[in-house]
Amino acid sequence: MKTIDLNCDLGEGFGAWEMGNDAAMIDLASSVNVACGFHAGDPDIMRRTVELAKARGVSVGAHPGYRDLHGFGRHPIAGLKASEIENLVAYQIGALQAIATAAGHKVTHVKAHGALSNVACEDDMTAKAIAAGIKAVDPSLIFVVLANSKLVKAGEEANLPMVHEVFADRAYEDDGNLVSRKKPGAVLHDAKVIADRVVRMVQDGAVVSVTGKVIKMRTDTVCIHGDTHGAVEIARTLRQALKDAGIEVAPFKRGS
Repeated sequence: MKTIDLNCDLGEGFGAWEMGNDAAMIDLASSVNVACGFHAGDPDIMRRTVELAKARGVSVGAHPGYRDLHGFGRHPIAGLKASEIENLVAYQIGALQAIATAAGHKVTHVKAHGALSNVACEDDMTAKAIAAGIKAVDPSLIFVVLANSKLVKAGEEANLPMVHEVFADRAYEDDGNLVSRKKPGAVLHDAKVIADRVVRMVQDGAVVSVTGKVIKMRTDTVCIHGDTHGAVEIARTLRQALKDAGIEVAPFKRGS
């Protein structure tokens, strides 16, 4: 039987501001990526998210991004040196590790957020700096990488365990990168369309671009964004579609 991990980016509120339905999404995901305070999240939200994950037996990862609360981490920050990127990644991982330890849980993986991830997919320096930040904190942490991107090479060179990620609710360009959120159609919302698409991704090990190009991609984990409109319904529909197709949802295993 084929298996697939479903991951979700959560803990992305701030103070009194809530983002998404974390409790419902944790019930449907097998791993979660928790905002660490730079693009969203704060110590209290981080703690609540980790406690929810622990109670449901869901693995927890750090979701570091640029220091960009105003723009939700979706604004690229130019001019940062490799050492600065490495430090901001290490800092955010450490923050979640402390919160997770206090809650009796453990951080198992790291997935870059938003613009930091998008830049790293095409920029060697940024990708290598992220990998270096992870390795400096704990080389056993699993690096969640966008399949076919420069993050893969950076993870390989750093000798980090990796899992390759595809996105349920995002459109792909012909080069395998995600369509910019500035473009129409970048984010998908139809739960049935998304579910059918993901089943094909898992079965075929490939994604279909906006022009219809089939791009082979290793598929270890599928992301559903917790802040996407209708995320809970998307996740429920997807879980059922995977079950109907004989695909089991289970936490990802250490990659290579």
